[in-house]
Amino acid sequence: MTYAYTYAQVSPAATTETTLYTAPSTTSKVLTMTVCNRGVAGSFRISRSAGGGVTDNKNYWFYDTPILASGTSPYIITTPFFLSGGDAVRVYASHANMSFQLDAQES
Repeated sequence: MTYAYTYAQVSPAATTETTLYTAPSTTSKVLTMTVCNRGVAGSFRISRSAGGGVTDNKNYWFYDTPILASGTSPYIITTPFFLSGGDAVRVYASHANMSFQLDAQES
């Protein structure tokens, strides 16, 4: 079996849910996720929606989680998790000066 390594990055508009990554038809294993705040203190959200469906309350991993000004979140995800084809990882930031990065292995 061959694997492809990929990454996704986004700096979403303030208070706008944005898709960071959608798993291809094959299985994806997300290796890491990082949240970087380039501005004032704020908060963020991260969710996963099966099949890319509408985000529901049960889909959130982090919800309005605080992040310090000009820093990287202590809530960096380093435990790998799997996505099925079409699953979407979405992010939300309280202001426009946050960046999200996801590193994945696709098979």
